[in-house]
Amino acid sequence: MIGLGYVGLPLAMSIARAGFTVVGFDIDPSKITAVEAGESYIEAVPSEVLQAETSAGRFTATCDFSRLAECDVIAICVPTPLTRHRDPDLSFVERTCSKIAETLRPGQLVVLESTTWPGTTNEVMKPILEAKGLRSGTDFFLGFSPEREDPGNRDFSTSTIPKVVAGDGPDASALMEAFYSAVVKTVVPVSTTATAEAVKLTENIFRAVNIALVNELKLVYDAMGIDVWEVIDAAKTKPFGYMPFYPGPGLGGHCIPIDPFYLTWKSREFDRPTRFIELAGEINTAMPHYVVDKVAEALDRHAGKALSRSRVLVMGLAYKKNVPDIRESPSLRLMELLVERGADVAYHDPYVSEVPRTREYADLMGRRSVALDEETVAGFDIVLISTDHDDVDYAAIAAWAPLIVDTRNVFARHNIAAGNIFKA
Repeated sequence: MIGLGYVGLPLAMSIARAGFTVVGFDIDPSKITAVEAGESYIEAVPSEVLQAETSAGRFTATCDFSRLAECDVIAICVPTPLTRHRDPDLSFVERTCSKIAETLRPGQLVVLESTTWPGTTNEVMKPILEAKGLRSGTDFFLGFSPEREDPGNRDFSTSTIPKVVAGDGPDASALMEAFYSAVVKTVVPVSTTATAEAVKLTENIFRAVNIALVNELKLVYDAMGIDVWEVIDAAKTKPFGYMPFYPGPGLGGHCIPIDPFYLTWKSREFDRPTRFIELAGEINTAMPHYVVDKVAEALDRHAGKALSRSRVLVMGLAYKKNVPDIRESPSLRLMELLVERGADVAYHDPYVSEVPRTREYADLMGRRSVALDEETVAGFDIVLISTDHDDVDYAAIAAWAPLIVDTRNVFARHNIAAGNIFKA
């Protein structure tokens, strides 16, 4: 298992619990140290589960990539981010494949789990792995199976989420189906690796476009004096032909803000425009600006104070509730925009004690979560609800805060009504 992050570690545990011996590889020594100490750094993997698999000898972790030769199946779970120009960055995949090629031996099955554009497995991975003479489908086998992790989801785990699988050729396809059938409850074979790659993109593009739609509807209905949340609640009572999606302060996580642009990039090769995808990206990217404008408006109208002279408390740093995951979190962008407009900004998050090092928000690094008590909250001019964690006393916040801007409809959901609460 190459890459022991949010995807790799849960998958490694599922494979180990299925009875396989798993070696985890990562370039981050701190992850190896944590595994050796039996301390999980991923919420989906309780420390006791990690300890059980390591003590049973079914899971070990290492930075020594020469040990790849020991493995019969090599699963790649490394990041596939975007560049600053929204082009795919496959450097992690390419470097990983080069490492695998150094020790690749006949009979090994190499699987990519990372989300990418259709064709990556055959067009990028395959040439790198074949560079030293071994051939896919004859000497080694190549496959793709998209990860479907959903941090914080209590209803589904790695082993219960249906697994889409595909191989480069019939033998690789058979091996993919046999291996993953031993690990997860349901395997969904598809005809080609490009099809499997397209499946994952389709899932996340569907969500991105629909979230953009309700975000745009929120802007329109707000101008009309209509509560979009009430509209959605009423619309979802229709038992057919409608699926509810909900607006927010922007998109976050490792999938939805990034994956659609992998297809947008690839589509240029075929001279096919992706107008829906690009428009959805524009709408979702603009949401933090709309929210900050609503904060400024609330301060001006109800406190007679400029944003540049105000103290703002952002509630929630994680990109979704009840998880410590801040990847692509809109809260970071909101904090950055508020600081740019002169506000004094702090945050509270019960899951994220400190802003870690990030690629794009270096100026926020090191800020620590403030206490959530009456004196602290009352000391801010306005509270911005960006992430609606469940274990927060929203009634207390309503009582303590001078003003509140709620981007998640959390107070209405908790039946808390007050004159200081405004939706955005």
